[in-house]
Amino acid sequence: MKNKIIIYQNKSGAIEFKGDFKKETLWASQAQIADLFGAERSVITKHIRNILKGGELDELSVCANFAHTAEDGKTYQVQHYNLDVILAVGYRTNSVRAIQFRQWATKTLRQHIVNGYTINKKQLAKNYEAFLQTVEDIKSLLPASGEVDAEDALEIIKMFASTWLSLNAYDKESLPKIGATKKQVKVTVDQLKKSLEKLKQELIARKEASEIFGAERASGSIDGIVGNVFQSFDKKDLYPTVEEKAAHLLYFMVKNHPFIDGNKRSGAFAFVWFLRKAKILDTNRLTPQALTALTLLVAESNPKDKDRMIGLVLMLLKK
Repeated sequence: MKNKIIIYQNKSGAIEFKGDFKKETLWASQAQIADLFGAERSVITKHIRNILKGGELDELSVCANFAHTAEDGKTYQVQHYNLDVILAVGYRTNSVRAIQFRQWATKTLRQHIVNGYTINKKQLAKNYEAFLQTVEDIKSLLPASGEVDAEDALEIIKMFASTWLSLNAYDKESLPKIGATKKQVKVTVDQLKKSLEKLKQELIARKEASEIFGAERASGSIDGIVGNVFQSFDKKDLYPTVEEKAAHLLYFMVKNHPFIDGNKRSGAFAFVWFLRKAKILDTNRLTPQALTALTLLVAESNPKDKDRMIGLVLMLLKK
């Protein structure tokens, strides 16, 4: 845990925590959180208890025990809490430092929404210029006018936050072209159609769709897409990995407009449906908001950028 991350910057200087970024987070004890926000430990304890009791965060996901050597030389297991808890506590604590934190957080969120990204120059250090170019290249894919607004753009940025620098300034040649999961996933056109029909009925029941939702423009449209995604030659799949199949299924379902209505929703559903069957669906990364943003980006992308769109999806699915 040699790395450091700046929680926020105030006039008296930056407040930092040590962090282990293998899990893309950091951990702090109640005492450290109390020190961070300049509050009594009993106050922090109360806030954490309410956060977990109210179901805002899952205790199993945000809590962990770490060995700590005390002043008496003995080692004890101490409860620690991850970054999600630290942020949640910061929004509840009434102290000068907590107020400074909320001012910083509001400013940062506003930058995200308006600009589509925020920059921590100290964290990016040597890769700063490459990061800026990456952001500009991502933004260039967004249509000048259309359904992808600033909030959707933010979700797209967030999806790839952990892989910005590996994109190498979003050079087309550096995007992944193949996936990593090579295994047979048996799906049929009938299975997909039945699942799509179930989706349709659920949406109609909620008055979020009409009878024309999911109606094929031409008979065999879905059969053609599934056949294309799962086609093989000489016993070798055209798209050999699960990730490639999933990416192309999303792309063709959205871009080929097989339905009179509901192409984007059906495409997003088919994408998640297949990932779930393949047992590689990561709901922590592919949130409903992120899925919506990705689907809109694919829908409004230029057909000439197909390979880049597929590359983006493969990057998202990369473990």
